[in-house]
Amino acid sequence: MSASHPNHRIIIEDNKGRREYSLEREVYSIGRDPTCDIRLISQFVSRHHATLFRMVDDSGGYYYRIVDGNGKGKASSNGLLINGKKLAAHDMENEDKIVFGPQVQAIYFMLKRENVATVPPDEFDITLISPNMVDEEGEGGAAELASSEASEEDAEDDQDDYLELHVKRSSSSSLAVED
Repeated sequence: MSASHPNHRIIIEDNKGRREYSLEREVYSIGRDPTCDIRLISQFVSRHHATLFRMVDDSGGYYYRIVDGNGKGKASSNGLLINGKKLAAHDMENEDKIVFGPQVQAIYFMLKRENVATVPPDEFDITLISPNMVDEEGEGGAAELASSEASEEDAEDDQDDYLELHVKRSSSSSLAVED
């Protein structure tokens, strides 16, 4: 049994560079003020430029709504430009682009991931490893196994060559003895 569980993220780009935030809380303040949860570094951004609110959807999951200003009715000086439109509020969707001011923007991501219910392991679900697959130091693998098989073939060839040579020597010795 698996259920979809979104992972909400926002990537901010401003004068300080690029930063990523994972969104989990109910409310986030966004702005230039040092007390903001998500701080924007730019003189063109209001101290309390926007607020993110976590909202519950019909299926029991949640999404985020961005509202211009401090969330208590006081709007920012420049407003919000979301996906090219000036809006006072917007229910966030995957890959929405929010512009707070010149060279200050964010991209919102709602990544879906599957939650997989875990079950106790099956006592008969085991992996068997041949001792030939692991060397003395505990390492091993298909490449080493192939190389060890090649070494065994070489050893067998060497053994055949040795026996052939030994038989020839024995034969010549026995011939010498018979003379």
